[in-house]
Amino acid sequence: MTNSAEPPGAGHRVLVPVGLAAASLAAWWLWLGTDRRYETDPTTGATTGPYQPWQVAGCVLTLVALAVGGGLLTRPWLVVVAVTVPFTAAWAVDAAGHDDSGLWAAGAVLLAGGLAIGTAVCAGAADLVRRTVRRRRR
Repeated sequence: MTNSAEPPGAGHRVLVPVGLAAASLAAWWLWLGTDRRYETDPTTGATTGPYQPWQVAGCVLTLVALAVGGGLLTRPWLVVVAVTVPFTAAWAVDAAGHDDSGLWAAGAVLLAGGLAIGTAVCAGAADLVRRTVRRRRR
């Protein structure tokens, strides 16, 4: 009999985090990884980019879905590591290659912190729901 706080299946302990890591990398690549275009407002001269608000929103929603799905399948701390580390690493490698100022490092720290907190909240809430449902079924 398995522990009610943990999903069944030993292979699942490895496959879920690996799948989440791959999906996290895919989310970065599909939403943000291919956009390098900056835009300059002709009136103000302000430069924005390279990401559009809709790209960031789509990426965030994708990461929320990964965190919630992961929280339903495995322990929240595994979800945090599996989503945060590859996404931040991909972003940092890309940013480092395009930023001569060195500010990419500060951005990577802020990204990692915010992503870890957001992922922990989403995965933790999903895990709580999963455990509550299992308890009520008994």
